[in-house]
Amino acid sequence: MKTKKPILILMVAAFGAFLGTFNETFLNIALTPIMQDFNVGVSTVQWLTTAYMLGAAIMIPVASFLYRKFATRPLFLFTVGLLIVGSLVCAFAPSFPVMLAGRIIQSLGTGMLTPIGMNMVLSVVPKEKMGSYMGLMGAATTLGPSLSIIVAGILLNFSTWHILFFVFAALMVILFIMGAVIIGKDKKMENPHLDILSVILISLALIGILYGISTLFSGNIFVALAAIVIGIICLIIFVKRQNKLEVPLTNFKPLKAKEFKVGLSLNLIAMFVLLSMNVIMPLFIQNAMGVSSLEASLTLFPSIIVSCILAPIAGKIYDKKGGKFIVPLGYLLVFVFILLLALTINLNSLLLIALLYIPVAGCMSLIIGPSQSFALGSLSKEENPHGVTLVTAGFQVAGCMGTSIFTGVYSLMTDLRINAGSNGYEAMEFAFIVTMAVAFVVALAGFILSLSIRKIENSKPVVTDMKLETIMKTDVYTVKEEDNLLTALTLITEKHISGVPVVNKKGALTGFISDGDIMRYLSKAHPLFVNAYSLALLGAENGFDDKLKDLMNIKVKDIAKKKVLTIDVNTNLEDVCRILESKHLKKAPVMKDGKMIGVINRSNITNYAINSYLALAK
Repeated sequence: MKTKKPILILMVAAFGAFLGTFNETFLNIALTPIMQDFNVGVSTVQWLTTAYMLGAAIMIPVASFLYRKFATRPLFLFTVGLLIVGSLVCAFAPSFPVMLAGRIIQSLGTGMLTPIGMNMVLSVVPKEKMGSYMGLMGAATTLGPSLSIIVAGILLNFSTWHILFFVFAALMVILFIMGAVIIGKDKKMENPHLDILSVILISLALIGILYGISTLFSGNIFVALAAIVIGIICLIIFVKRQNKLEVPLTNFKPLKAKEFKVGLSLNLIAMFVLLSMNVIMPLFIQNAMGVSSLEASLTLFPSIIVSCILAPIAGKIYDKKGGKFIVPLGYLLVFVFILLLALTINLNSLLLIALLYIPVAGCMSLIIGPSQSFALGSLSKEENPHGVTLVTAGFQVAGCMGTSIFTGVYSLMTDLRINAGSNGYEAMEFAFIVTMAVAFVVALAGFILSLSIRKIENSKPVVTDMKLETIMKTDVYTVKEEDNLLTALTLITEKHISGVPVVNKKGALTGFISDGDIMRYLSKAHPLFVNAYSLALLGAENGFDDKLKDLMNIKVKDIAKKKVLTIDVNTNLEDVCRILESKHLKKAPVMKDGKMIGVINRSNITNYAINSYLALAK
């Protein structure tokens, strides 16, 4: 993907991820006034959330197909456009069904926005900076749902729920403009086939599983279990069908890599706990301690700020040290402070809750970004869209499952204690402790699994700390802009090279000329100049010496390529190979601090690969 800098793509993708998760909870605080305006009950209004999550989950695997099928910029703008249209439909909705339709339109855009954004980042990020980039993406997705409640609460103090959709539409317009200006157009596209039956199967699977889990504790248990069973059956059929299709809707090949399976599992466990805690904590604070929703959000907001600060730091640590230290540390701190929350909740201190929750939510940043990097970093560029599909779909499923199970356990324990004769506060306190016990067990399981990262990382082949400048050619031959073609051809022939950089009088790189460039120019100038024999015939009939003299006196700058693809000296070998292959280049100048210090070519890399393999085989 062509753009000015990878950081600009990250900025667009992170803002999109922020808005996507922001919109998931932005409306929750306005459900009560919406019920009043449209005269609907809780069971009806909750579909604004349920339908939204289901629509987003269904679109995630479809997003992988669309990303491979269409150019990135128009696809991204179409996705953002869906969110804008959906927001305006909701803002002007005269009835609840119209508002629900607008919310579903929004969900289609949200389901595509995050995976498209992650694929955009993965297409430009060097693997040695994977942790830093994923850390920033993690910070954006963490900040979104938490900040949305505070912003919504402030806006509703001054206006009606309609303002929420107008504000969100305005934010999406900003994202639309950013995408139109920054995203490039030259992504290599594929021509995959959309298997409609696969779309139907995954839709039924996700709807059945998510709907069943979300109603397991609050609806008809038999209907919920039936929905879950149907969903699981559809999921099994879906997976089997994908393994048979030549071009599957969702490729499960990434799951064959142990690194990906472990990283994905660690990420899903963390999201399972974090999203559930973000619901249980304000629920307990509001109902048991009697504070407003805005006050509850502000109480938990410091933990979100700490999480956002730690996310990029965790990413940088992962880039340098890997995940064997930082991920287990994150899980260790999370389950310790969850235990402390459960043990001290009877003190009824809002300040203490806020302080203890800071390491719970904050230390999730030590897990989420690094575990995503650990998983996705094991995949090739071609596998990235499929890996992103599995990660983002898992995000939705883990969030829905965790929220439903935690709130279900909380509600069930509360009712049991009240039926046993406890007062409301005592019942909710007991329910909170039981729920924290569930969170503790899940986090402990994550910690145990995270210990396997060390074994996986230590089992990788030992690779020497190779720098590009140790294998590149440092004796760089150059030609000046004012030199003629004869000078360039003579140098290329004598030095047995295929091309040379072109420099100006000050020695600064201004272009590149290869033997292919010269031959193509000569062939174009003289159609008969195809090989030495035809050139000899041309000379015999039309004055060979004169023709050759005219051609060889042409200045290098007249046919040299002006736009030179250069490689920074700190680029890793994998990315160098990818650049040379994708641009069909044999060699490229290597730059350091704006100066050319060498040339890297395919033979340099081949020789290094062979020598490294032989060294490891001994």
